Amino acid sequence: MNHPVPTGATTGAPHQVLRRDGSTTSYDQDRVRTAITKAFLAVEGSGVGSSEHLRPQVAELTGQVGAALVRRGGTGRAAHVEEIQDQVELVLMRAGLQQVARAYVLYREQRAQDRAKESAAAVGGPLAGPIGVRGPLGTAPLDEERLTRVVTEASAALADTDPGLVLAEVRRNLYDGITAEELALAQIMAARTLVEREPAYAHVAARLLLDKLRSEAVSELRGDVQQPDQATMAADYPHYFAAYIERGISEELLAGELADFDLARLGAALKPERDLDFQFLGLQTLYDRYLQHVRGVRIELPQAFFMRVAMGLALREDDRERRAIEFYELLSSFDFMCSTPTLFNSGTRRPQLSSCFLTTVQDDLERIFLSLRDNALLSKYAGGLGNDWTPVRGLGAHIKGTNGQSQGVVPFLKIANDTAIAVNQGGKRKGAACAYLETWHIDLEEFLDLRKNTGDDRRRTHDMNTANWVPDLFLQRVEADGEWTLFSPDEVPDLHDLYGTEFAERYAAYEAAADRGEIRVHKRLRAVELWRRMLTMLFETGHPWITFKDPCNLRSPQQHAGVVHSSNLCTEITLNTSIDEVAVCNLGSVNLARHTGPLGLDSARLKATVDTAVRMLDNVIDINHYTIPEARRSNERHRPVGLGLMGYQDALFTLRLPVASEEAVAFADRSMEEISYYAVAASADLAAERGRYESFDGSLWSKGVLPVDSIALVAEARGGDLKMDTTTTLDWDGLRARVREVGVRNSNIMAIAPTATIANITGVNQSIEPLFRNLFVKANMSGDFTVVNPYLVRDLKERGLWDDVMISDLKYHDGSLGPISRVPADLKALYATAFEIEPKWLVRAASGRQKWLDQAQSLNLYLAEPSGRKLDELYRSAWRAGLKTTYYLRAQSATHVEKSTLATTDGKLNAVPVSAPVPVPAPSAVPSPVPAACSIDDPDCEACQ
Repeated sequence: MNHPVPTGATTGAPHQVLRRDGSTTSYDQDRVRTAITKAFLAVEGSGVGSSEHLRPQVAELTGQVGAALVRRGGTGRAAHVEEIQDQVELVLMRAGLQQVARAYVLYREQRAQDRAKESAAAVGGPLAGPIGVRGPLGTAPLDEERLTRVVTEASAALADTDPGLVLAEVRRNLYDGITAEELALAQIMAARTLVEREPAYAHVAARLLLDKLRSEAVSELRGDVQQPDQATMAADYPHYFAAYIERGISEELLAGELADFDLARLGAALKPERDLDFQFLGLQTLYDRYLQHVRGVRIELPQAFFMRVAMGLALREDDRERRAIEFYELLSSFDFMCSTPTLFNSGTRRPQLSSCFLTTVQDDLERIFLSLRDNALLSKYAGGLGNDWTPVRGLGAHIKGTNGQSQGVVPFLKIANDTAIAVNQGGKRKGAACAYLETWHIDLEEFLDLRKNTGDDRRRTHDMNTANWVPDLFLQRVEADGEWTLFSPDEVPDLHDLYGTEFAERYAAYEAAADRGEIRVHKRLRAVELWRRMLTMLFETGHPWITFKDPCNLRSPQQHAGVVHSSNLCTEITLNTSIDEVAVCNLGSVNLARHTGPLGLDSARLKATVDTAVRMLDNVIDINHYTIPEARRSNERHRPVGLGLMGYQDALFTLRLPVASEEAVAFADRSMEEISYYAVAASADLAAERGRYESFDGSLWSKGVLPVDSIALVAEARGGDLKMDTTTTLDWDGLRARVREVGVRNSNIMAIAPTATIANITGVNQSIEPLFRNLFVKANMSGDFTVVNPYLVRDLKERGLWDDVMISDLKYHDGSLGPISRVPADLKALYATAFEIEPKWLVRAASGRQKWLDQAQSLNLYLAEPSGRKLDELYRSAWRAGLKTTYYLRAQSATHVEKSTLATTDGKLNAVPVSAPVPVPAPSAVPSPVPAACSIDDPDCEACQ
């Protein structure tokens, strides 16, 4: 379709505009200028239109719209008309023209309603002209009856949804010659545009995507065009499932062993109605990244996906069919979800199912590059990496073999960074690693600068995560305003393996040796100055994270078998590493929202879920495809797993408990106590059935020391300087006796991972995270998605407060209820967002959970108005509360998120760092202003995927 370039076209904006009917036209800035002028007129009256002072302002705003569109996608792509309108609203709000922006929002809403009415009037009658749909077999007339049936079916049993609105939007976007793919997309997009007004449309959009997926999968398997609806597919699912397994094996996607299952029995156990439980974000994520496909054409439907994963985990069970159905029930109900590598690879020809790998890099050139090779192999099949680099000698250290001087650890970290990017897990998610360095390493100061955007780029790692591995002695020196000494590990080799009082004593001895001139490479500085720099870099670049060496080791059940030298990519795994062993952990998460009702936890359901989940995680160890022998050796000897949780915030909403409350802290403690109790008991049951893990003798478990008991070891080492509650409510004495008697199957059993993607799949808030925003756009590798808090919408509806003005106000105030005067105080407290909550509440809740964990938790911390003093207090309080690790610091920028309308979810409201620095008051810990960093949701971050 050719269009002349209008006189108002500009090169400072996209050349093309994608219209609602799928056609394109040239970008016309005069139309943008007119729309902005009309918004001013609606607020200030007709006389303002001709005023000279208005024209320059409108022209400036129009230019900003074009520039914003170029920043978002360049000049060579077509911008959707809704995206352009989003940017108009955004620039008005950024200019402080709230009333003009509101007028524009209402104008857009009115136009949308007018279009819907125009199309709705034609829904029951013929279209204005014939519509041909181009498909693989040629062009055929639009099947209007099926279109109506599919959209109506997608809205069935969903309160406050209207299929007429969706149909009207679809029909308005039809044009003769539309492709079948575009027709399917038009239906999905029509529902997506309504999500911000009614969260239930996220389910409508998912069901419309499901219709596309059904047609794609069944047509591919049967070799002709098929378009089964939900009822037809429900009846056909068992037959489809058998055909899918056969095709998957023939295409060498699935393991041949799956054909040995009783496929008829498994097919009969499938529950097709659970395909309807997805929200759009969850199903789109599955579609893009998890479902098996043949040359880009999906052949795996959601229930087949869950059964395929379950079959892969049941391969070594005696009654494989019964266990596969048991595992399938847990996954497909969303009560529990395995981690992403397990979902990717279970039941496939290379079942690399483990989530995390921890390594220690040795101080030898050959072994350094062997570690880099291992990183690549471990990352290839979706493993996240944690590398302990402390043993590598520092800058200026002597190299005996060449009689030269070492260049330190940083050049090797640069190579590790590039390796992680090069091995991108087959495009499913980016490879990622985290480098750990102990606080006494001579290269620590350079290590702190690795993520800076200034300086020698050859000594920067812009993509790799970094973390400080901090001994207690360092923080004790900070609090005493003492000195701290940096060493090269080749001269103090045993510090790497020491912790607690033994570390403190040996460290002091090395300092004395340095004073006597017996140690060549060292540097002394004030501990508080180094602490300030650590916090400054954490705030400025988001790295290195702060993790605590001593509690990780003092509370480790495996003290007798080695040392914890680092955590993993997401700071929740704390396992031993050595030259001979690469630590491996297998993760999965209980959906706490599915086990919580208005009266509290459903303990019986939670126990049943945990029993099965621990069995599934233990099965991973024997089925797993190991890419390096050190990983197999470690995993089979110690058999660690990491059972975590997600949907914590959803559970609080169900219980009507604000995060910032004593009741919420108590719930964090009690819910984790139950999970811990049932998980340890389940591992003991597996030990009775299958045998205890190989290195059990000598462990804390063998001595009857359970995770809650190990708190005393940290308190003793710190001289009582620990603020951690130790009260219990369950029969731990009985469980201790059973563990001593039969042992446990797994050296480590619990760890709370970020769960970003699996929480998306199940439709709950991730992990233990507080609510980020009540209304925002979530960006990940599958695109941008409108996220609306359905609990809030329900409550606002009940009080008659959910309307277009409330939506507009939520956008303007970045998803926060605080500044909206008509919202009652109780709702503001319940739905307070992450940056409105004092971080002490997050630390207290985390401390309550940490006492029950044998590993750690991925704990993000939020500061709305950061200062050096606040950072100092926050991280010291986390240490004193007994936390083993912390994760990202989320600092809110001075200019907040984009306030675009979410009509097409093209805006990214959640991750817009600003170029201007955030002023930080002169602090006790951070000496200078630094810009905010770290978004809540980063599509380039493995932890966010």
